[in-house]
Order: sequence, then structure tokens, then C-alpha cells
Amino acid sequence: MPADPHVVAVLAVDGVVGFDLAIPCQVFGLARLPGGDYPYQVRVCGTAPSVPATAGGVGYYRIEAPHGLDAAEDAGTIVVPGMPVTRPVPPEVVSLLRAAARGVRTISICTGAFALAEAGLLAGRRATTHWAAAAELARRHPDVEVDAGALHVDEGKVLTSAGVAAGLDLCLHVVRRDFGAAVAAAVARAVVMPPTRDGDQAQFIPPPPAPTGGGSLATTLVWMRERASEPLSLADIARHANLSVRTLTRRFREQTGTTPLEWLSRQRLQLARELLETTDLPVPVVAERSGHGSATALRARFGRELHVSPNRYRRSFRQSEP
Repeated sequence: MPADPHVVAVLAVDGVVGFDLAIPCQVFGLARLPGGDYPYQVRVCGTAPSVPATAGGVGYYRIEAPHGLDAAEDAGTIVVPGMPVTRPVPPEVVSLLRAAARGVRTISICTGAFALAEAGLLAGRRATTHWAAAAELARRHPDVEVDAGALHVDEGKVLTSAGVAAGLDLCLHVVRRDFGAAVAAAVARAVVMPPTRDGDQAQFIPPPPAPTGGGSLATTLVWMRERASEPLSLADIARHANLSVRTLTRRFREQTGTTPLEWLSRQRLQLARELLETTDLPVPVVAERSGHGSATALRARFGRELHVSPNRYRRSFRQSEP
């Protein structure tokens, strides 16, 4: 572990959603730098040594918290998992978060956004939460710009995510922001998640009808990712999935929240980032191997999406290596 790992404090309060609490522990705990160091130190900090946890809104078990809330005071990041919205946020949690507003990064998963809002951290900001709780969050805190559709929202020092699995997306996004696409992709593989889902990808509200006559596109997604460097057309993808273009497009929207070619474009950007971080390949070669075709196209994509050139992106990660 580096001499000064980034401390991530995960709060355990009465009624905490156990799945939400486990997500940051798993994602940040698995992250490793190229040299093998663990860049994060994760602490579970409770309002009591043992707190009841919920699953599906029903109390099923207790979680032992090795640390009290005071152990979160020197954290670089505080994560607030989901909690029952029918109960008031513990005042000691509100006090901790208000103190954190002076510079600590704060993250909420699911209804943990209610605690951030109660502490005033979301005032004037865009934020999200589970779609079923979004209207209540907006009612209680009209100064918050609630986006009920987003998977997660990054407002710099304050980040919020939608329900359950969206917490995985947000935590992977944070790892990617901190240490790059390659480190985040390794964690994603370990937890068997896609490397990235864009934060503005829609929540499924309400859940779409189950696909008929074939079901999951998982095999096609793997096939597309493995061939991201190739000039795949919509017809090529539909042919692999054994579907018409129209049916493919509909199922893609149902299962990923986006179109086939947009999803492929995101995979290509992810691949380019990994190649820049982990190899010394010239930018034109990175462009070719990531499916962007030319260095000019890759530079335009990086400028549009990441607001930085490929060379500058590469240098920023080389400078941060231990």
C-alpha cells in the first residue's frame, strides 16, 4: 500500500442498505496500481459498533462497523450508502457531512443522496437518486436539481448515483477519474461489470418489458468489445445477434439504454484510454487499434469527450505513476 493511501470512509447507519454498503468496499478495495500497490484504504464507519442492515427494505442482518464516525474525519472520500427515507438522517452524520463540505469528496449511493441534501451539499447542484425516491427528494429539497433519469452525476467534489447497481458504475467512474481507465477496467473485470456506463445513460423507468424470442445481448456485447478496433456496421452487429436491425436497436435500447453504435463508440474510447495509459504506442497506432481510424479523429474525440489531447492524457498518467 502506498505511504499515503486515499482513505475512503463508508458510513454504516441504522437501516443501511447492505448491498449499497458493500459496493464501495468491493470496488475501492480491489483497485490496484500498475506496481501492485493498493491506492485506497477503505474504512466502514458506523453510528454504532453494530447496525441493522436492510435488503429490499426489510431488516435481515447486522453489520459490524470496525470504526466510529470519528474515523471518517480524516478521509479523502466519504460514501453514504442507501438508507430508509422514512427515518431522519442521524444528526451526527449531518454534522460530519457539513464538515466534509470544506473539501472532502462526498459520494452517495441510492437514497444516500437524502443525507447529502440534508447537510446542504446538494444545494444548487444537479443530483440523482433511485428513480422511485426522486420525487420525494425534490419535494424535501427544492434547491436541488434532481435528475431522476441519470445513472450517476459527477459535480466534482459531490457525486450521486441511482439505485443499487448504479453505485457500481459510480464507484468505477471514481476509480477511473482517480487512476485511469486501465485500473478501473481491471476492477470492472474482477466484479464482472462492463468497464463503463455513461452517467447520463438513462435509468430504466419503469422497467422495460422483458425481451422476447432470444433475450440477452450479452454474447453480442462481448463480441463487439473484442472487435472494437474493426469497422463494424449496424448490419454486422445485427447479423451476429441474428436479429433485424430494427429489433437489435430496440433490444439494445432496452438492455443498455443506448444505441449499438453509440455503445461501440464508448468501448473504442475506453480502449484508446487504456492503450495510452499502458503502452508507448504512437498516437496514430492507438487510433487505429482503438477503431478511431486516424490520429486526427482520435484527437477530436478526446477534445470533445475529455477536453484534453491524447498526448497530454498519456503524460498525466505517466506523471502520476508511483
